[in-house]
Amino acid sequence: MKILILGAGRVGASLAEQLVLERNDITVVDTSPENLAALQERFDLRTICGNATSLTVLEDAGAQDADILIAVTADDEVNLVACALAHRRFNVPKRIARFRSSQWIQNPDLMAPEAFAVDLAISPEQTVTDYLIRLIEIPEALQVIDFVKGAVSLVAVKADAVSPIVGHPVRDLRDHLPHIESRIVAIFRGNRVIMPDGDTMIEAGDEVFFLASRQHIRQITKELRKEAHAVKRMMIAGGGNIGMRVARGVSGYMTPKIIEGSRPRCSALAQQLSGQALVLHGDSTDEELLAQENISGMDLFLALTNDDENNIMSALLAKKMGARRVIALINRRAYAELMEGGQLDVAITPSHATIGELLKYVRRGDVAAVHSLRRGAAEALEIVAHGGKNTSKVVGRQIQEIDLPAGCSIVALVRNVDSAQPQVLMAHHNTEIRGDDHVILFVADKRMIPRVEKLFQVSAGFF
Repeated sequence: MKILILGAGRVGASLAEQLVLERNDITVVDTSPENLAALQERFDLRTICGNATSLTVLEDAGAQDADILIAVTADDEVNLVACALAHRRFNVPKRIARFRSSQWIQNPDLMAPEAFAVDLAISPEQTVTDYLIRLIEIPEALQVIDFVKGAVSLVAVKADAVSPIVGHPVRDLRDHLPHIESRIVAIFRGNRVIMPDGDTMIEAGDEVFFLASRQHIRQITKELRKEAHAVKRMMIAGGGNIGMRVARGVSGYMTPKIIEGSRPRCSALAQQLSGQALVLHGDSTDEELLAQENISGMDLFLALTNDDENNIMSALLAKKMGARRVIALINRRAYAELMEGGQLDVAITPSHATIGELLKYVRRGDVAAVHSLRRGAAEALEIVAHGGKNTSKVVGRQIQEIDLPAGCSIVALVRNVDSAQPQVLMAHHNTEIRGDDHVILFVADKRMIPRVEKLFQVSAGFF
């Protein structure tokens, strides 16, 4: 597939890395020669230096032959214009744009073909906000991912030594919770991934990924980890768009404190969040300020500024001073991997939180959702099964009959998705897949993704 990426920033670079690994033909356009040179040193792709709204630059980049254009520059207006040009001048079949400002997504008429012709509008800031809200609701979790409009969730929890299931085989979870349908999908032990069976022992420190209906998540997390305090007191470092959106998202049940270094921004926040948050002007790495604002009494400290080092330092300081749980936004992947699981409870890399939204429109087959796990080490997919036994390699077959690639497992099916109560089925060896089932898969080795996609493609006879 020929894909044109506009923008070689963190999101563009992460997307290029992912798509090159999946053997796509990638061209990246950016105004920064340095960013492009860094990409070319690492990956087999083509780069063009220039403005993404230039017809000449787009033509040189091969827009006329592109299957997909993905505009992820730092400028919303550039992304809009690039999509419009790709549609009208180059007839690019699919156009995706990311936006920092919510005004564009809130006006879908501007995305229409007769306007800026954006097929998919994404907001990384809203994606990260939603991600954080889920972690606030389930304080024991390292990652919470929803499938099929929230009918079922994949949750990552670090097992602790006092949990009832540690030192026991996976099959004992069913004995502990006999009336709850759940599935332990994968266990990460250090840097090693384990595809568990019933005899796999759970050890303290394991990062356990389990799948269950949303209403059963808290009961299962209690089996793996000592129950955490519900978040009632929260402090946010950084009053940018994400910090403001998180404050609004939790305002129904708490009044968070926001520390912001810019006085004009503080004034704007105080007006926009009137009564929803307490806005403080100051430095989030100021020990005296944190002590004065009772950091030791906080259930959660969120470091959400635009500066990685500031987020790391303020989160470490908050943890040292008694905050029960700290989460930091860290753009650099190497920093995030270094810090998470130590003194920081969770490190979120925005580009990896966002990339799944883009990938589901790039993948072959009817992919409904893509989620990157452990900063790209593995992936969870939701794929819609189509066809019948004569036109599909999966429909009408039991899971044990399907030739899944190594490191890939079908973990659940969701049936009757459009009904008021979709049916969630945990996958067993004799579970049969039906047409229109939403199939949830875990893929430990991302090199196997093309084989998985091919497995779910229907034959020509289906059409």
